[in-house]
Amino acid sequence: MTPADLSRTVLHAVRRAVDEDALHAPVPPRVRVERTRPGGSGDYACAVALQLAGPAALPALEVARILRDRVAAEPGVGRVEITGPGFLSFTLAAPAESDRAVLTAVREQGLAYGHGDALRDRILQFHHAREVRAAVTTHAVRRLVLAQGARVRTSCAAEPDPDWARLGVTVDAYGPPPAPLTGIRPVPAGATAAELLERLGPDAARWGLLRAAGHDRAALGPDLLVQGEANPLFRVRYAHARARALTRGAAALGFTAETPARDEDTAAHLAHHPAARPLLDLIADHPGVLLAGARHRAPDRVARQLEAVAHAFFDFHDACPPLPAGDEKPSAAHRSRLALAEAAGTVLAGGLSLLGIRAPEHL
Repeated sequence: MTPADLSRTVLHAVRRAVDEDALHAPVPPRVRVERTRPGGSGDYACAVALQLAGPAALPALEVARILRDRVAAEPGVGRVEITGPGFLSFTLAAPAESDRAVLTAVREQGLAYGHGDALRDRILQFHHAREVRAAVTTHAVRRLVLAQGARVRTSCAAEPDPDWARLGVTVDAYGPPPAPLTGIRPVPAGATAAELLERLGPDAARWGLLRAAGHDRAALGPDLLVQGEANPLFRVRYAHARARALTRGAAALGFTAETPARDEDTAAHLAHHPAARPLLDLIADHPGVLLAGARHRAPDRVARQLEAVAHAFFDFHDACPPLPAGDEKPSAAHRSRLALAEAAGTVLAGGLSLLGIRAPEHL
């Protein structure tokens, strides 16, 4: 868990306390956490209880107690202590414990892993030109901010192109821009929706339009259709399909994935294996990437995250085969590896869904 993750966790605890009427105070826009000073307790400290004590009309120690129980239940947090006049001190969970919590969260939340309510109080209006890349980018941004709890409407400068519907794009209104609004203005694609659909099909067209940052020109050549490792879209979708195939293969062998919540040795196996660590870290970072993509109106961040997950998945898959070979019997290590592979597949499917791209079970 990074300091930014911890800050979001504490802010979420404040929001929950307010929603549950345990705390009557305005929710701050952000919460600052910092490294514990020499002689202090825990890994990080936060003064949010002191900040909220006045508006809540409660002693800071009471506010700290209200928040402590809510933060302590979050994945990645090992212990929360109250120090001094009301500081919260956080000790992060050990890597194995944190990894178990991440895999459990992915298993329980499924494709919604990484969704949240950080933008719950926002009402947004996005406006774009009558141009295919602007339309597809706005539609992807809409999906991202909705996944973070915002309410959003989209509008187009003129009547939408009918072919946009084949790319999954919908528009709430068109005509003169409403106010207040956020304009989505990526570099134009230089082609129409009909042309892109004819050359690439909907999935490759959307990937090509969204993969580059908005200020860069989109790569929309035939490489998007290559069925090989050189094509990032193929690699992402193939990693997802391979993860699903592992689940089917394990079922045929008579075992299933087991999130290592009850097996300390298995958790340690994942936490310390050099090929597992990058994949575990990327999966743990996924919620932060989705939130950053929503805040910065940048679906390209999500596309690059999926590429990184796919790359780490194949490295892990080759170094730590999730299925037994030959006469080998399924072990706790195989169940643990399968759990991680399935989590990677879920993250890939969820990310592709937010970009409006299908994640086939078979390739």
